[in-house]
Amino acid sequence: MTETDLGTDDELTDDELTTLALAAEPEPSLADARPIHEVLGDAGESTLPAWYMPPVMRGLPRVQGWRRGVILSFVLALVVIEAFGLCSTYGQFI
Repeated sequence: MTETDLGTDDELTDDELTTLALAAEPEPSLADARPIHEVLGDAGESTLPAWYMPPVMRGLPRVQGWRRGVILSFVLALVVIEAFGLCSTYGQFI
């Protein structure tokens, strides 16, 4: 099946996709397969391409102002709940 059989539209209908899927080889040969870094080019030191997993951020963003107070209050509340032996993650409060 060629591209001209499906029309010239960029979007394919469900019927066209079904036809393509049924016409495809059930066990394609991978003898001529190439690693993705050869196809996309060298993306740096990572073995994963950048579109799959972006690089790790350097440093943590600083939380300032009222957000810091909310975060610290939440963490403190969890620590206090755990200190009293209460379940804070699941189950019923008795």
